Amino acid sequence: MFENLSLKIEKAIKTLKGQGRISEINVAETLKEIRRALVDADVNFKIAKEFTDQVKQKALGQNVLTSVSPGQLLTKVVNDELIQLLGGDQKDINITGSPAIILIAGLQGSGKTTFSGKLAKYIRSKGRNPLLVACDVYRPAAIEQLKVLGASIDTSVYTEIDNKNPVEIALNAIKYAKEHNHNVVIVDTAGRLSIDEEMMQEIYNVKLALNPSEILFVVDAMTGQDAVNTAKNFNDRLDFDGVVLTKMDGDTRGGAALSIKSVVNKPIKFVSNGEKLDALDVFYPERMASRILGMGDVVSLVERAQSVFDEEEASRLQKKISKNNFDFEDFLSQLQQIKKMGNIKDLMGMIPGVGNKIKDMDVDENAFKGIEAMILSMTPSERKNPEILTSSRKNRIVKGSGKNIQNLNKLLGQFSDMRKMMKNMNNLKLKR
Repeated sequence: MFENLSLKIEKAIKTLKGQGRISEINVAETLKEIRRALVDADVNFKIAKEFTDQVKQKALGQNVLTSVSPGQLLTKVVNDELIQLLGGDQKDINITGSPAIILIAGLQGSGKTTFSGKLAKYIRSKGRNPLLVACDVYRPAAIEQLKVLGASIDTSVYTEIDNKNPVEIALNAIKYAKEHNHNVVIVDTAGRLSIDEEMMQEIYNVKLALNPSEILFVVDAMTGQDAVNTAKNFNDRLDFDGVVLTKMDGDTRGGAALSIKSVVNKPIKFVSNGEKLDALDVFYPERMASRILGMGDVVSLVERAQSVFDEEEASRLQKKISKNNFDFEDFLSQLQQIKKMGNIKDLMGMIPGVGNKIKDMDVDENAFKGIEAMILSMTPSERKNPEILTSSRKNRIVKGSGKNIQNLNKLLGQFSDMRKMMKNMNNLKLKR
């Protein structure tokens, strides 16, 4: 996401020349390129021009410190303005109420049902007990999809197969939630076209009946500028509380994320990447601005790591490493934890200075599968003591994993080097 935009802005700022002061002359071409990059990213031209005008106004005449180049100073100004364009401060969803009611709205095919499942999982992680409600009475597959999603995250799903009135279903679901101690109700509605008056009136009626604490508008980021126009139409009718951008892992230029706040004056609250139920991120304007400018997002990277690594496991692993007892069982466990953190290329993009360097790199998401297959083909004793691996044992492992002997020898060599490095680090600590 934002790869092309990030690359073009970074390139534009690098062309900035001059010393001592940013002037209208030395900044003109740079701002022109930034504006062009925004328009190429499907940002509305008016918004792009207003953005560069603001940057120009803030940057002109600023003294450049001896330790800071004009490009670095302009980067700071662009970063500050990007944060404002993206919404300023991060905004939480409102889950107050007994129960709290969250209404999910959006176009057909925008990813509402999948997002509803992701949101339920996110809310469960906050210690709440959500109830998913199937109010898409027009698409039978939506009800089944929600049931499958609910079962996978151990969350109840309320359905009424023979009832085609979404208002009645939603009101009955609220009653059910109160009787069964569900403190958050997530109502998944039917997808609709903004020009479909009957469908728009239907969801408006659901809103009036429920008086939800939060209305979230789900929009496919890949629809670009059309997403912004659709958001305006929905907001005029529903006055929603926040936006959810889905399919941000696709071939999207990012214009929707950069334009929506300016057009509807409503914050982006979540971004969704992929189909996995843990592929949901709270939207932080400051972090997204840093990523667009190639400065990474270390905070989000650390948060993802913290969400999958527990303290007990870390403590146990530390003790094994300190005693030089790190084995393939531990290595396999760490690989599986890393996979839970999400898309590898996305994670690498959070590291400062790495994002644009891996733009055209083909990162194989299945690279760990071969390693896992070889480790899983070992016996427990072989994982704990790889030194006992004889030729016959190795042949059995490669046959079981579908790899070859060269792959296994490479893995064993790398693992041996890693253990030696850990041992040397422990020896250094003991000497201190």
